[in-house]
Amino acid sequence: MALVPPGPGSAPVIAEVEMNGGADQSATTVRATVVQASTVFYDTPATLDKAERLIAEAAGYGSQLVVFPEAFIGGYPRGSTFGFGISISITNPKDKGKGEFQKYHAAAIDVPGPGVTRLAAMAGKYKVFLVMGVIEREGYTLYCSVLFFDPLGRYLGKHRKLMPTALERIIWGFGDGSTIPVYDTPLGKIGALICWENKMPLLRTALYGKGIEIYCAPTADSRPVWQASMTHCLGRGMLCLVSKPILPQKGLPAAI
Repeated sequence: MALVPPGPGSAPVIAEVEMNGGADQSATTVRATVVQASTVFYDTPATLDKAERLIAEAAGYGSQLVVFPEAFIGGYPRGSTFGFGISISITNPKDKGKGEFQKYHAAAIDVPGPGVTRLAAMAGKYKVFLVMGVIEREGYTLYCSVLFFDPLGRYLGKHRKLMPTALERIIWGFGDGSTIPVYDTPLGKIGALICWENKMPLLRTALYGKGIEIYCAPTADSRPVWQASMTHCLGRGMLCLVSKPILPQKGLPAAI
């Protein structure tokens, strides 16, 4: 699997695969770690510290690829409405919900930004490909995104969740077709969709058209339905990695 030819004095760059790129059918052994862990809510520095400990542990087992859950950095807001959808009375402004959303917004990361720089450094330090679920902040809007990093400590790019599910739509913005990357790496062609996006046939088809071989599926849905949802990957001979956080049923959890 060829890398983009380097320029004079520069290191090779991982190439994004174009549509109809095809798939390399040669056999490759890949050691991957699928992280199942929770965010430290409203504390992004502590969450980044936790991510590094988990990446270091995975690297200690010889992992070449580490996949984290949906919204690991920033947190998946299970059970929280931030005051929306409860009352429209102007006499009840839901100040507590507004304050919680301000904290949630502050816990998101800018892309690019210091959080991305630190994640890239982790990938380089432990020599792994890293697929990380984050809450991305752009101005006042939050996006549920996946970031990709290589073992040389480089940020490769991102995928933004196209269609947030249910109440997610009042919390996160919508992605678009400009961020559906598949990256050609020495391990195979890596891409990702988030949670219920994996039930969108045309979106999966876009990845198939790029020859995806390592299909990452960060999710917040821990129900058994995922076993059936992911068989479309296995039927196409792909390695499918489903990563989900550890969350309680209601409210925002503390660190686990």
